[in-house]
Amino acid sequence: MSDPLVLNPADTVAILTLKGVAPAGHKIARKPMPKGAAVIKYGQVIGYATTDIDTGAHVHGHNCAFGAHGRDYTPGAGLDAARAALECHRNLPAMQFQGYHRAGGQVGTRNYIALVATVNCSATVIRRAADELDREGALDAYDNVDGVAAFAHGSGCGMASSGRGYDVLQRVLTGYAGHANVGAALFVGLGCEVMQISRMKQSLGEAARFHWLTIQDTGGTRATIDAIKARVRELLPQVNAAKRSAAPVSALKIGLQCGGSDGFSGVTANPALGLASDMLAAQGASVVLSETPEIYGAERLLLDRAATPDVAQKLLAQIRWWEDYTAQNGASLDNNPSPGNKAGGLTTILEKSLGAVAKAGNTPLQAVLDYGEPITAPGLSFMDTPGYDPVSATGQIAGGAQLIVFTTGRGSAFGSKPAPTLKLATNSRLFNAMRDDMDLNCGDMLDGVSLQDKAAQIVDMVLAAASGHVTKSEGLGLGDHEFVPWQIGAVV
Repeated sequence: MSDPLVLNPADTVAILTLKGVAPAGHKIARKPMPKGAAVIKYGQVIGYATTDIDTGAHVHGHNCAFGAHGRDYTPGAGLDAARAALECHRNLPAMQFQGYHRAGGQVGTRNYIALVATVNCSATVIRRAADELDREGALDAYDNVDGVAAFAHGSGCGMASSGRGYDVLQRVLTGYAGHANVGAALFVGLGCEVMQISRMKQSLGEAARFHWLTIQDTGGTRATIDAIKARVRELLPQVNAAKRSAAPVSALKIGLQCGGSDGFSGVTANPALGLASDMLAAQGASVVLSETPEIYGAERLLLDRAATPDVAQKLLAQIRWWEDYTAQNGASLDNNPSPGNKAGGLTTILEKSLGAVAKAGNTPLQAVLDYGEPITAPGLSFMDTPGYDPVSATGQIAGGAQLIVFTTGRGSAFGSKPAPTLKLATNSRLFNAMRDDMDLNCGDMLDGVSLQDKAAQIVDMVLAAASGHVTKSEGLGLGDHEFVPWQIGAVV
């Protein structure tokens, strides 16, 4: 591609693909912009000039700032075009992956035993048990078991026993325990916490894959560690009996994530992932965009293709909630991008959001979900989550995502369990610097690789990972500490 890179004929800025008057990924002015003029990228307003800007000048936080963005929403205005975007991929050959078929129709991409703490007080015992089982080689004879994963968190008590905060945590814990990538789950509580196992049993029932114990009833910390290990050893033959077999791609639920974004995120990896999402959605797969604070300013691009008025209204309600929530806590949704994003060339939340939404492709928005709510609609859904990657991905996995695809421009050391993460580098410099962490380089799109070819590579990689190919983050052992349920409400 030529340097600088112009994304839309209406843009007043271009992107440097090589270092020049500013680092690669940053913006330079294509034309003079007087103070107060709109700065345009992707054909959209990303901010306003805070001083006169000359042609060729570096455009960034020193001369460009966030300002009011349009609220002239017409939900569904682009729905016909979105439906056409979906239809144009219908003629692709049928896709399959090799997965673990569960009772009830779920299909897993991995086969874990999950140790689920109901409260922070049981975090140590599940982590210690998982670590000791690993050091003792307990899984060595069980090739079909991917591991024993300990899902510990910092809540479960000192909280209201009803309301949104309680509901969110219960959804997350039961969502992980009943996940398609989990062959059996053991809940471990202290015994006296707010998040009572007895209440969780009511929502999960007495299914054979769920097991329960408490530290107080078992006889203390050491006795509980030993009891957990003994129970896991009993479960291993049963879980190991599962075998992979062919499944349609419509059984996949895929979480779309980005973190450590840069000026190339909205140019390479995110649009390529968006097209891959369209291709998968056309065959009935579910793809889930999240991070409500990081679609702020670009929400119109989703509202335009809302499948129903109810879908649009739910998304608008979530955005209003976030505006109130941040204001109550002395913050603002404009308090973004992060320092790393800015160093990578992103100046305002409008610019960041426009790039982030590109991950969702161009097909209809079929559903809007609360945090951790089960993902049921084929095609594109949006889930309300914070922008903080571990919390956001935790919600997607709790909702049923069996795989996370994560784009990054600055570099991210992120992984997840029981659903593995694939990481896509937005630029070749990052890919070469962090090869152990990156599964795919999208930076070669700047050198001529087409959007269509890169999207096809992503789809192939998704199907391979779903069929058991080990991702880079899995190989590094990441994912044990990225289980972070969203804590909402007072800590009392």
